[in-house]
Amino acid sequence: MTKPWIWSKRAAWAGAVVGAAVCVTTAVAQKKAEAKATTAVSQKPDPALLETLDVELKRAMAELGNGAADVKSAQPLVRPYFLSYSVADAESVSMLAQYGAITSSSAHRTRMADVQVRLGSPELDNTHGDHRTSALTTIPLPLTDDRAAIARTLWFGTNRGYGKALDALMKVKTEQQVRAKEEDVSADFSAEKAQAEMMPAAPKLELDKSAWEARLREISAVFKQYPDIYYDTVQMEASNETDYFVSSEGARVESPNHVARLVVVARTRAADGMDLFRVETFEADAAGHLPEQKTILEKTVAMAKNLVDLRLAPITEPYNGPAILSGRASAVFFHEVLGHRLEGQRQRGDEEGQTFTKLLNKPILPAFLSVADDPTLAAFKGQPLSGHYSFDDEGQPARKVDLIQDGVLKTFLMSRQPVASFGQSNGHGRAETGKMPTGRQGNLIVTSTKSVSDAELREMLKAEAAKQKKAYGLFFEDISSGFAVTTRRSPQAFQVIPTVVYRVYVDGRPDELVRGVSIVGTPQAALNRIIETGDRQDIFNGVCGAESGQIPVSAVAPAMLVTEIETQRQAQGTARPPIVPPPPVASVGVGGMQKGGR
Repeated sequence: MTKPWIWSKRAAWAGAVVGAAVCVTTAVAQKKAEAKATTAVSQKPDPALLETLDVELKRAMAELGNGAADVKSAQPLVRPYFLSYSVADAESVSMLAQYGAITSSSAHRTRMADVQVRLGSPELDNTHGDHRTSALTTIPLPLTDDRAAIARTLWFGTNRGYGKALDALMKVKTEQQVRAKEEDVSADFSAEKAQAEMMPAAPKLELDKSAWEARLREISAVFKQYPDIYYDTVQMEASNETDYFVSSEGARVESPNHVARLVVVARTRAADGMDLFRVETFEADAAGHLPEQKTILEKTVAMAKNLVDLRLAPITEPYNGPAILSGRASAVFFHEVLGHRLEGQRQRGDEEGQTFTKLLNKPILPAFLSVADDPTLAAFKGQPLSGHYSFDDEGQPARKVDLIQDGVLKTFLMSRQPVASFGQSNGHGRAETGKMPTGRQGNLIVTSTKSVSDAELREMLKAEAAKQKKAYGLFFEDISSGFAVTTRRSPQAFQVIPTVVYRVYVDGRPDELVRGVSIVGTPQAALNRIIETGDRQDIFNGVCGAESGQIPVSAVAPAMLVTEIETQRQAQGTARPPIVPPPPVASVGVGGMQKGGR
């Protein structure tokens, strides 16, 4: 399910965090972007933090596990074979407005550390099976570069992490004696080359707070002239973050991340109780690079008008027939239906459905489609990509991975958790702070060698509907969310929830806006019903939540025509619209601003 809020590596601002079986993607441009250039001057980093990380890591590796046994439990102590410190040092500014007034405005500074301790050996360690999270301990670090305070905090966190890892290792060894042989007997940790790259630290975050508060007031004031919209919020966040990673293997990585994002959300409720909402998102690598106010106001007004129209639109009935998914809708479709099932860890374990595990070097898509994941791309045709990063959260360099070539499955998205036939990372070990990295998507790029114009694609839809004796086909213009279930004990299904859907009539009647639609299905059937694509690619930026937390992702895809898509009705809701109309607005000027005020 997709929720329109803001992400940072430190924590998700909103949106449900779900288990390994379900992914959450937001229709918002949620981004962890690394800026190669910035209008501010980069500050020379103080070496205190990195040097303290190095010193304390080496001391812990040298001294942990040297004793004969733990006095309390009498269990033998074990020396770690791997230890890492991952630190997210960030500052951010967040502002919210509604109906022309600021409701929140704040600045934050955080410095969080993930301590990872591995005991045993790469072949079998304390993270095996259900104990994967035993390696991780998350602690806040002092915000100042006080070496003694940082070292003392790391010492305590490392000691606590070592205790968790030691208990988990004993459980893993016991379980190995009593359980049946696993299907995949791959190691628990891959051997990788230690990376050393020190990029410039993120500069101090600077923006004109009063000017941005004025802009947010103007944007949110648009909704005053729409009495049927009972909730709105406009949120702007800008953040600069520097991520550090050091490990006992010799890794030493420092990389900056910059993001600025403006999110407009509005909600209404139809007379029959169905809740409806729309979202518009704007993002850049700095607040000064966000679109000009005129552009944002125009899109906000269009969104508000569409939401009012949705209140009066008919509810669609369950449907099974041809449809076009716009580029954005198609991008989410591929992210949910395909991308998650190509993440490495989903190919091992007794609980995973392993939809495509046994289909390597076999066709799983029509031959005219290819899919890659390329987190090295910061932008696509001038538009920022949320899933861009230079190093993953295991200190490995980001890499382009060709997942599917001419319809044939070639590989999976790998972290340092091996699976059968794939023992190495390909730079896709990703996690939110406080979570263990797993193989995750970055920038999923879908390309096609068979494409037509939008007009031709529309005529093909009508022809296919007529062939199937349908009165209309469906056009999915915009989407809000999607989720995929990948666990073995559940149906291997997906659901995508569009917000703007039209019936395209065969007889030439005007397109009809409808509401209450959910796209459902199973992956292999849905993917093989694609018969044509559009000739331009669109971008979906969002946040995906799974077992390793919420991370920024992007998907790029062309519009696509499918011969058959199944829909069902969304939940209806029982609450009635507000009983009393909203207070009257005095004179409203252009763009929804009250005259005489800003």
